[in-house]
Amino acid sequence: MQKATLVLKDGTTFTGNLFGADTIAAGEVVFNTGMTGYPESFTDPSYEGQILVLTYPLIGNYGVPGNEKDENGLLKFFESDRVHIRGLIVNEYSENFSHWNAKKSLHEWLKENNIPAITGIDTRALTKKLRNHGVMLGKIIPESIEKKLAKTNKDDLTRKDYFPDPNVENLVAQVSIDKPVLYKSENPKAKKIVCVDCGMKLNILRSLLARGLTVLRVPWDYDFTKHFTDTNSQDTAHQNHDTPYDGLFLSNGPGDPAILYPLHNHVRETMKLKNRDNKPIPIFGICLGNQVLAIASGAKTYKLKFGHRAQNQPCIDVNPKSKTYNQCFITSQNHGFAVDEKSLPKDWKVWLRNLNDDTNEGIVHSTKPYFSCQFHPEATPGPVDADKFFDKFVALL
Repeated sequence: MQKATLVLKDGTTFTGNLFGADTIAAGEVVFNTGMTGYPESFTDPSYEGQILVLTYPLIGNYGVPGNEKDENGLLKFFESDRVHIRGLIVNEYSENFSHWNAKKSLHEWLKENNIPAITGIDTRALTKKLRNHGVMLGKIIPESIEKKLAKTNKDDLTRKDYFPDPNVENLVAQVSIDKPVLYKSENPKAKKIVCVDCGMKLNILRSLLARGLTVLRVPWDYDFTKHFTDTNSQDTAHQNHDTPYDGLFLSNGPGDPAILYPLHNHVRETMKLKNRDNKPIPIFGICLGNQVLAIASGAKTYKLKFGHRAQNQPCIDVNPKSKTYNQCFITSQNHGFAVDEKSLPKDWKVWLRNLNDDTNEGIVHSTKPYFSCQFHPEATPGPVDADKFFDKFVALL
């Protein structure tokens, strides 16, 4: 088996055996402490631009499922239509796999998606380094490519001083959809929502559709404000309805939320609008959506030292007015930025808090139907403790 090396920006190296694709990859090196769920995690668009370290030691033993679709045309077992991580680091890759719906090995799947991976790395030592230092830029270099290109230096990624930073890119633009898509409920009286796709996990969409909603899925920079006011638009995405939409949903996604200026502005404009009952339009955000809602309200965000990536993060409801006050949720998370709760305007309250590090995990408006959570109530992978948040949103509609 060919050797490959993970090189960190500070010069630290970890060498193991290559599997997946025989290619170079660069990105932000982060770790996930979950025990299962790699097909769901790797296809989560929030991992765009990242080299993922899995702390659970044995990976690949249940293979990868097939591309079966549900009644809405959505992939059943994945969170998007491709792998989004740029590289993978594991302690031990299992070449033998067994599972009732496995169709291929993890190696085959990564190779198909041109993703390199390394096994045989001391992931505990690597994780401790990332935990203490913070996430770090790095790159995976297979031995064959390093030998071939090192002498000529024709490939920037083989240079010791070159580490491209995905956080300076608009990663959301890379993973959002290109044009609006309408998922129309068979119920003519169904509530209708605009769903902003910033790299939305498919189980969020499944969760909304399962509650009988008509969902208009739009690109991250799309001007959706017209869907809450004008009912006579000739826009094809705006047809098939005769009344304004009832609510706004803001999805998860990768990268720095502060650079998404068009989206911030559209959310601010929506906050000024009223629905057909002359009431504010309900808004629900998840993950990046939590950060975008905070920024649109006037708050700030910041980058976490090493982020939250797991399916075992405990969060508690700290809002005394909430029906779930003092209740703890075990949550699935994948984010590298957080809301600075000290910057929240006076009409906004902290709703949820992480019990590991006391960071903000959700906000809620004091009087208006706006709320959001930093973690993933739709899970996949992970617990479904907070699945009821989707019911809360539907009730507000």
